[in-house]
Amino acid sequence: MMLKVDLLDVAYGPILAVSGADLEIADGEVVALLGPSGCGKSTLLRAIAGLERPTKGTISWNGNDLAGVPIHRRGFGLVFQDGQLFPHRDVAANVSFGLRMRGQHPTLERVDEMLELVGLSGYGNRRVTELSGGEQQRVALARALAPHPRLLLLDEPLSALDRALREQLAIDLARLLRESGSTALVVTHDHDEAFTLADRVAVMRAGRIVQVGKPDEVWRRPVDEATARFLGCDLFLDATAENGILTCEFGSVPVPWAPDGPVTAGLRPAALRVGDGPTEATVAARVHRRDHVRLVVDTGDRQVDAVAGIADAPEVGARVRLVLDPDGVAMLSRRG
Repeated sequence: MMLKVDLLDVAYGPILAVSGADLEIADGEVVALLGPSGCGKSTLLRAIAGLERPTKGTISWNGNDLAGVPIHRRGFGLVFQDGQLFPHRDVAANVSFGLRMRGQHPTLERVDEMLELVGLSGYGNRRVTELSGGEQQRVALARALAPHPRLLLLDEPLSALDRALREQLAIDLARLLRESGSTALVVTHDHDEAFTLADRVAVMRAGRIVQVGKPDEVWRRPVDEATARFLGCDLFLDATAENGILTCEFGSVPVPWAPDGPVTAGLRPAALRVGDGPTEATVAARVHRRDHVRLVVDTGDRQVDAVAGIADAPEVGARVRLVLDPDGVAMLSRRG
């Protein structure tokens, strides 16, 4: 089984929210649709669900065009940012509703199975208003998964949660999707969430899907500078690569994904670390993060971001040396 989106446009009057979108999702695959707010990713998901009418192109399942197929007959499960649970019903009744919507008879065994899957065993009699935000989203997932949807559509399912809970639930959701064998499309603006959940990542910008690939491919080889910036690169350097060794102004390091020849290296803030590298710099500013200290350092030629450990972070004004960390380096073709 496979979902196929082919040259899809979705317009609101003169505004083209989705333009020429092509996307395929295979049976059992989890694809993350990643992009900034307003790029059209939720509109594309809503079109797949049947909530928006395309102005051009097709959406098909196993070769069958879904145009004209109503939402409740597509066999897709939906999870939104706020969960959209019924506050007057308990947890079990909310999960059962997902089964009734598909014409399936809810059983206590199926409800309990779903609650166990999402880590809420024994919560069936609780009112949803008594649950935390993370627990409510787990109930929404259980409700969507209960009728065995052939495709699960998740629109920013974790964005309303605080950061620590979002990170933990992303890990739990990745496990849940694998254990249930779900085919899923997850819309998100969060890089970490996309790379945690997905088998493949589709990057969307200004209504268009600009790159699709495995998470490590997209992370290491962004298709262009705009995509690299969205994925966290804030410094671009002319460099050369030979036999997997990248050489730039901050030294030479192994970067196996670098193609031989002239390249542009996109550096994320964590690409430069305080260490024993060849480049000297002066600390101009520092900000504490959860697990590191982010620095602004002056090399004499430019100011760049770098990171240091919390325990040994240098003070403002200190002289430091910088080491290039390959894990923070993305590769682009040489500009121009």
